[in-house]
Amino acid sequence: MQGPEGTVGVPLENQGDLEMTLDEMKQKMIENSAKQVQAYLNPSPVLVHLFTYHAPTPEQTESYQRIRAAALALANVIDRECPAGADRTAAVRKIREAVMTANASIATHNAPYR
Repeated sequence: MQGPEGTVGVPLENQGDLEMTLDEMKQKMIENSAKQVQAYLNPSPVLVHLFTYHAPTPEQTESYQRIRAAALALANVIDRECPAGADRTAAVRKIREAVMTANASIATHNAPYR
């Protein structure tokens, strides 16, 4: 039913149905929230694997060392050739991120994630 200002009103005889619907909506929201919390408490096996410490094997340790040595060489060139500033800092930071990501790839045997 449309009111004088163009608003929509609910006839009095239907207000009980509206309240019931709101209660049902609240209950559904509570149930959905509980399901979402439960999902966070039960991570997938892939996520558990990705967030578990993986002790390096001797072969992996050698790979880590080679990656760090190559990254250090690149970081040294950037440090010597680029003027001091935010971009040089970001470049070195991204090299560190690349090393960490490469090491994670080795540690997790390049575990697939979606």
